[in-house]
Amino acid sequence: MKHIISKISKTVVPSETIEKSKKKISELAFKLIEKEITKFPEVIGLEFGGSFAKGTWLSKDADIDIFIRFKKSTSEGKFEEITKRIGFESLKQYNPYVRYSEHPYVEAKIKNTKINVVPFYDVKIGEWKSAADRSPFHTKFMKKLLTPKMRNEVRILKTFLKSNGIYGAEIAKQGFSGYISEVLILYFKNFENVIKSISEIQEKQIIGKTSKKFETAVVIIDPIDDKRNLAAAISNENIGKLILNSRAFKEKPTVGFFKNKKLRIAKKHWENLLVIKFNFKARSPDIIWGQIKRATSSLTTQLELGGFKVLRSKPHTDQQKEAHLFFLLESTKISKTYTKNGPEFFRENSSKSFISKNLKNTELMWIDNKKIISLEKRKNIEVVKFMTEFLKKNLQTGIPKGLQNDFNQGFKVFVGDKNLGKSIKETASELISTDATLVYFN
Repeated sequence: MKHIISKISKTVVPSETIEKSKKKISELAFKLIEKEITKFPEVIGLEFGGSFAKGTWLSKDADIDIFIRFKKSTSEGKFEEITKRIGFESLKQYNPYVRYSEHPYVEAKIKNTKINVVPFYDVKIGEWKSAADRSPFHTKFMKKLLTPKMRNEVRILKTFLKSNGIYGAEIAKQGFSGYISEVLILYFKNFENVIKSISEIQEKQIIGKTSKKFETAVVIIDPIDDKRNLAAAISNENIGKLILNSRAFKEKPTVGFFKNKKLRIAKKHWENLLVIKFNFKARSPDIIWGQIKRATSSLTTQLELGGFKVLRSKPHTDQQKEAHLFFLLESTKISKTYTKNGPEFFRENSSKSFISKNLKNTELMWIDNKKIISLEKRKNIEVVKFMTEFLKKNLQTGIPKGLQNDFNQGFKVFVGDKNLGKSIKETASELISTDATLVYFN
């Protein structure tokens, strides 16, 4: 393992050329924003944050986070309004746009480098007014405690997470953030120890110290806020992938764990993939991702209620105008009839009501043990017809309010991959593939 880690460590440190380029971009952005904040008495400072400030950034993912420090007395309305004004005015030549976390922030790109303009309140530890208030404390804490060697260990861990598709805190990914990577290295000292510890981790095990109880699969405590569980934002799927990848790497370490994986696609299952496609009016990526995730979850429930077994599901969007909801089904066609369980015959009113409501339209009705059973005929046994009709008649039941106008403009429901573009097909194929993590156990 040590040999592989040593080999990878030589590839994760940015070159001097890249470092100089990023520094130049960061200084340019900082000066532009610094000039703009002088117009607002509510703003009392400006500072770098994130992985760039801490020296844990990767060459290909070097976002530059610039934090605007607001007086604690600033109202939430002004906090958001002034942030947008500063961001848009200072970076106007770089096509800025709004992103959303708990509060809106401004993002732009300078020479393919993302610049994030993020507001925070000037507060003491524990007196948080916004989620970003912790960030400056994170930066100071990590700059003080991470040694140069540990910073490179963070880079190795980030590369490992990224190559296995579980890096990134955004709602689309629900993976391991850069800060969590730093916390893990700080706690376990190096990448090798992270691998060994995570491969043996137990359910609900706590990494860090806290007196509070949490209900997530594992718990990772924020070292500057012992009441905050960083793992709350990570999906169970991604936690599982890290555990299995760690076990596999510990048993058979190879450089392959630090490279993107090819999927093992079971092409015959394309015929069981239901696709719902629609266009949406432009909005923040964070908002649209939240909406399509909720829509996917809600429609999964409706499919199950309709008799279709959903094996896996996931949404996808280009974050500009187009979205797809994917559902891998056990079968796209189900039986013409199904059984409906009624009440026990001892319950006089309930049994009488069940019989009177169902007897006229039932195929069969009988007593099984103590219960009254009705054999019902399904209206739709093919999933495309079922879902199309459901969306036309029950939009408010299955689709979040924020997407209903988009669906009213039109949508398509189909099965298979024939109507999918190349990039969309690649995303959809994840649902009909064996998880790359599991392949290592061959």
